[in-house]
Amino acid sequence: MANRPTIVLLPIWGTGHLMPMLEAGKRLLARGGDLSLTVLNMAPPTPESAAEVTDLVRREEAAIAAGQADTIHFHNLPIIEHPPNLLEMDDFISELVQLHVPHVRDAIAGLKSPVAAMIIDFFCTPVLDVSGELGIPTYVYFAGNASTFALLLSLESNKGKEDTVDVPGLPPVPRSSLPSPLQDEASKSYKWFVYHSRRYMEATGIIINTAAELESNVLAAIADRAPPIYPIGPVLSLKPPADEPHECVRWLDTQPPASVVFLCFGSMGSFTAAQVREIAEGLERSEQRFLWVLRSPPAEGGMHPTDANLEELLPDGFLERTKGKGMVWPTMAPQKEILAHVAVGGFVTHCGWNSVLESLWFGVPMVTWPLYAEQHFNAFTLVADLGVAVGMKMDREMGNWVESWELERAVKCLMGSSEEGRKVREKAMVMKVACWKALENGGSSYTAVQRLYARAAGGQNVETPSTVEDI
Repeated sequence: MANRPTIVLLPIWGTGHLMPMLEAGKRLLARGGDLSLTVLNMAPPTPESAAEVTDLVRREEAAIAAGQADTIHFHNLPIIEHPPNLLEMDDFISELVQLHVPHVRDAIAGLKSPVAAMIIDFFCTPVLDVSGELGIPTYVYFAGNASTFALLLSLESNKGKEDTVDVPGLPPVPRSSLPSPLQDEASKSYKWFVYHSRRYMEATGIIINTAAELESNVLAAIADRAPPIYPIGPVLSLKPPADEPHECVRWLDTQPPASVVFLCFGSMGSFTAAQVREIAEGLERSEQRFLWVLRSPPAEGGMHPTDANLEELLPDGFLERTKGKGMVWPTMAPQKEILAHVAVGGFVTHCGWNSVLESLWFGVPMVTWPLYAEQHFNAFTLVADLGVAVGMKMDREMGNWVESWELERAVKCLMGSSEEGRKVREKAMVMKVACWKALENGGSSYTAVQRLYARAAGGQNVETPSTVEDI
């Protein structure tokens, strides 16, 4: 029905933001009621990201046509001129969102359906002016973890601190573990994050892609410092494996259980030729089985890594010497299918939160190799708080440089018989069970979605807790 109430989703264009928010919206639809979702799409700023979003929307619309007709609608916002002379991505995103505010207002005014609520990306707080003006309950969707949200809430109280900062629910955090934009308090990026953190207080609620059991200390510590919090994660898009297994999966089928360390660094991760040689030397000396997704830096003017030329990048004879116990894959690979495979026993990761959740969902312990955004902070929490990862020494000033011997040490620790590795592996399995139980009927995340549905979508007869502490 054209006039059924709708929940408006406003993501930013990155698939790491768009996909989790869309999956969260689908969870609300699954709770029942005569509702729809309306997704407002901002035009991506690069051809690569535009192609990703177009492909995603095409797949979603095909699925809707096959059985979910008239429940999810995509609305493209007008293409606007990008902000000029912005070098930092956080500045660029925030200012581009600000330029979209009048178009968001027009799009909502033009909807034929009544708007029950809005869910906006955590970069989209300028849009709170529109929802406040129109009287629409609005929730911030935080695609990262609760620890990063707590860090943003505590920015102003930590201003001027030089060595460590205090984040509610966490041990003291070294400033060296903060995201780059938050290390320079005079930068425009820092000021934008302070702006966003203040505006979070105006939201009707905060939806976080985590589970109460994963970050219980942090969630308890910020429960009275923010609007109502809904930890509904892990929010993952888990699909049945392909009919024809990927070549990486077929190779894993030949390996012993829990014997392979998987190295993969996200859609934006790549390394210099010198760093690639260090990785190869470290892996070879570790004598561990490995599956390494290796991509080259972006072409000039591009943002996304390109397929790797293995003969040019790898040391002479490396592939031959590691044949049978190692595989290097030079393009994108099905990360979730690989992490789900019984042969995978560890994951060297860039620590993007979506990748972390996928790893925990399958009970795979990690080695941290953060590259950008909030990943250094995530790496700190994975080691110091959650205890599901082995950390590595790296030089951030040299582009997150890691020596071969340090990778060798970390991989041996994770996959071998050390006490540290054993504890990390055990904790990862504990977190796997916690994630699965959280999403079961009556689990903490299932209940958080029920609470959110009851408030945002007008659900009826829902017996639910009222605070994070009750979950």
